Amino acid sequence: MAKRGMGGMGGMDMNALLKQAQQMQNDMLQAQESLKDEETEASAGGGMVKVKISGDLVIKDVTIDPDAVDPEDAEMLAEMVQAAVNEAIRAAQELAASKMPDVPGMPGLGGTGLPGG
Repeated sequence: MAKRGMGGMGGMDMNALLKQAQQMQNDMLQAQESLKDEETEASAGGGMVKVKISGDLVIKDVTIDPDAVDPEDAEMLAEMVQAAVNEAIRAAQELAASKMPDVPGMPGLGGTGLPGG
């Protein structure tokens, strides 16, 4: 095997590294694309307010039980909607983290032990 002018690289095959990096990028793009088809749902107020959100953080549906609508207490309804949306976002972010491939040395991109990293 002919040595390339890599200095202190210690025989690392740059083509293999580039191929591995490209595969990781492809895996991440596929995971991100698949999140568009995934949904999570969260609720607040004992189920009086429900929010569905896609894995790529697009709100798909908001359902409000008519009993939750109290003209005398609109603030409580707003708080329930806020709580349901925040919980749906948290669940979608957790779903996204579980779908991302592991990248050695880069915690937070996957870290779940799923194949592909």
